[in-house]
Amino acid sequence: MRPRGERKIVAMAAGAFDLLEAKTAVGVIRYGRDRVVAVVDHTAAGKTAAEVVGVGDGIPVVVDVAAALRCAPDANTLLLGTAPRGGALPESWRSQIITAMGAGLDVMSGLHYFLADDPQLGPAARSAGVEIWDVRRPPQTHRVADTRAQALPATVILTVGSDCNVGKMSTSLELEAEARRRGRKAAFVPTGQTGIIIAGWGVAIDEVISDFTAGAAEDLVMEAARDCAHPGDMIVVEGQGSLVHPGYSGVTLSLIHGSAPDALILCHQATRREIRRYSVPIPSLRHLIRLHEDITAPVKPARVLGVALNTFGLDGAAAEEAVDRAAQETGLPATDPVRFGVATLMDAVDRFIQDTPPKGAQ
Repeated sequence: MRPRGERKIVAMAAGAFDLLEAKTAVGVIRYGRDRVVAVVDHTAAGKTAAEVVGVGDGIPVVVDVAAALRCAPDANTLLLGTAPRGGALPESWRSQIITAMGAGLDVMSGLHYFLADDPQLGPAARSAGVEIWDVRRPPQTHRVADTRAQALPATVILTVGSDCNVGKMSTSLELEAEARRRGRKAAFVPTGQTGIIIAGWGVAIDEVISDFTAGAAEDLVMEAARDCAHPGDMIVVEGQGSLVHPGYSGVTLSLIHGSAPDALILCHQATRREIRRYSVPIPSLRHLIRLHEDITAPVKPARVLGVALNTFGLDGAAAEEAVDRAAQETGLPATDPVRFGVATLMDAVDRFIQDTPPKGAQ
């Protein structure tokens, strides 16, 4: 697979190019080191990415891969930029993937279904001399968590959420960038397919056997600690799922216990009242804060330091009001990290680091 920074990406988001369904495509456009040169979505063809999702000015949205190759002949990578529920491969994508491989494009896939193992696509890639990167393929070795991350000198921050798709990855990346701007040594720990593509390393925790998910999270934090090894350094772990999600609560709990965070940032979409695709009500922010702090307490206590609010769908004034309400409800700093910046959350992290004795100090 080509090194980061050298890929010119066609992002496949057929019929689903929006902020929630195409979070991989949108995340790579917003944060990736690689350049996205076209987006495939027949329902939005003729527009630019920025017109559809608010980021990616000048990136054309086209009807299919063939059209993408005509408008971006220097493309060298196809990114499957959505994650259909269950992570299966939409059959309608096969012919477009084969077209891309025939034109010499490597393929990056965040699906649970591994393209390299497919009896049609694997041989097609080999015949075309291109590579398939199945981003979610788990590591070959497994480990049960054994609390190695609990005493790391660096401060570990984990983003947690009220639901899936509420901004945990974006908040994590914004925090890491702000920490670096302030002169702190910081590392972003990717635990999902989009973060892995952006950062170039990591493990998709949701693909690991349940007994070993906490161990995989611990391994990732220990890897980040090789570079962030001193008091004042900061390791930001990308959260997954939600403790109150009927389907994905397990991965959240594994990340909490395996990464052994010192503190948490709670992420929530301001307009969401129920778990997406379920009829399960989302508890209040105050309830969620208590829940997360109670869950962490027996293994390693961690405080929620602030609220990262996703104000997608609100105008500017309504977004500011939502942020103010979240701050008043919780008594914690709140912001929309993408819309208003992450400075107020980083201020809280800075205060926490300053006020917390070094680990192991009496």
